[in-house]
This record gives sequence, structure tokens and C-alpha cells, in this order.
Amino acid sequence: MIFVTVGDSMPFDRLIQTVDRWAEAQQRTDVFAQIGSEGREPSFIPWVRRMEPVEFQRRLKSATFIVAHAGMGTILSALMSGKPLLVMPRRGDLMETRNDHQIATAKHLSAAGHLTAAFTEVDLTDRLNKLGELTCGHRIDSFASPALIHALRTFLTVE
Repeated sequence: MIFVTVGDSMPFDRLIQTVDRWAEAQQRTDVFAQIGSEGREPSFIPWVRRMEPVEFQRRLKSATFIVAHAGMGTILSALMSGKPLLVMPRRGDLMETRNDHQIATAKHLSAAGHLTAAFTEVDLTDRLNKLGELTCGHRIDSFASPALIHALRTFLTVE
């Protein structure tokens, strides 16, 4: 299953509509999307606007691939799940967000090998056509590493 999520605070029509067109063209019936508040409704793929955290985790766990905006909550959830992640960052110049922080996040984490990024609708479609080639980046734990905790304790206790 391909789980598509844009978070629940704002819509991301450019991503949802691109995935919807791709799924219809490919006759993919294994795509499910969480489209956010007030987003344009997809015409082909099943969707919900919002979902409870338990349902989000269930969808994430059952997914083979995750396609999402480049929000840190979604990225961290996907990295903890160990699933291949394809992100398309929201753009400030298109009024999809306040600034281009998602572009910077996607570039950095893509370069580090943690996810695959698509920056345009054409790029997203190309990457969707090659989903089978996506790999999972380094799976992260849900807690800080002992080394980080030790470093923080040392830093905080130094006078």
C-alpha cells in the first residue's frame, strides 16, 4: 500500500492531485491519502481529511511506501517506521507554506540518504514510476541515543 499524507494543518493540493492523476493513469488501487483540511478532493484515490494518531500509525505500519510533504513530524514517523519515504516539499513562493524550510529539509535529508525528494510535479511522477527502486534510509529509534543523552548531561552539568 502507498500511504500519502500531507499533515492535517493545511492542504497540499499540488502533491495530492499529482498522486491522484498518477494512480488513475497507472490504475493503482493500493493508494490511500490523508489530504488535510480544505484540500481539493482527489477523484480516484480513497482519502480522508484528518485521522487520529492511532489510525495514522496503523496506515504507516501497513504501508509499503510513504509519500508525503516534507514536514518533520511525518519524516520522523516514516524514519522510525523504517519505510521508504518520498517527499515533495511545500513551496513558499506558491503560498503552500510561509517560507521554504521544507525545501531545505528535503535537500538536506535527501543528500544524507534518509529519503527521496521530488521538487516538481514532473519529478514526483517520475519518482512514483520508480517506487520499486526506493530504499529506506537509516531507520531511527524513537528515543535519543545513549551517546546523545550522555553528551547533553555532561554539557548541562559542567559549571
